[in-house]
Amino acid sequence: MRSEVLAAVEAELAEHGYDGLTIDAVAVRSGVHRTTLYRRWKSVSGLLVDLLEAGADDAWEPADTGSLEGDLIAVNREVQAALTARPSVTQAVIAASFRTPEAAEALTRFWDDRYRRTAVLVARAVDRGELPAGVDAHQLLLTATGPVYHQLVLLRQPMSRAQADHHARIAAKAFAAARAADLP
Repeated sequence: MRSEVLAAVEAELAEHGYDGLTIDAVAVRSGVHRTTLYRRWKSVSGLLVDLLEAGADDAWEPADTGSLEGDLIAVNREVQAALTARPSVTQAVIAASFRTPEAAEALTRFWDDRYRRTAVLVARAVDRGELPAGVDAHQLLLTATGPVYHQLVLLRQPMSRAQADHHARIAAKAFAAARAADLP
C-alpha cells in the first residue's frame, strides 16, 4: 500500500505542485481510502515527508565509470535528467520542501543520505591515485553539481547534458590540480 500511495504522491506533486497535492487526489490515484491516508499519514505534509524518507530506502548508488571525471559526469547527468524531466518530481519536491518545516527537515535528511552515498566517488578516486586522501567529498560534489542546480532550479534556465558534463569536468580537474599542487 505504501508504494502505491507514494507513487500517487509523486505523480500528484509533479503534476500539480504542493498547493494541488491533496489527500483526496492521492486517495483517488492510489486506490487507498482517504481515511486510511489520514490515519497513517495525518496530512499532506506527512505524505511529502514519507516520500522523501522513502528515498533513503532505495538502492541507489553512483555509477563507477573507472575515473573521477567519468563518475562526476554520470552524477551530473542524473541530476540534469531529473531536473529537466517534465514534469520534474525533483523540482516539485525541492519547491514543496519550503512549505513546511517537516518537509524541509526530510529533504535535508535525503540530501545528507545522497551526499554520504556519493562520497564513494572520492574514495575510489583516492584509491586510483587521482586524488589525495582527505579531499572533502561534500565540497567536490557541490563544486560539480552546484552549477546544474543553480542554473536549472534557481535561474530556471536550460542546461544541456553537454553543459552538465562540462561542470563535472571542471570540478574533477580543479580537485586533481589541487592534488598536483599538494593543496587541500
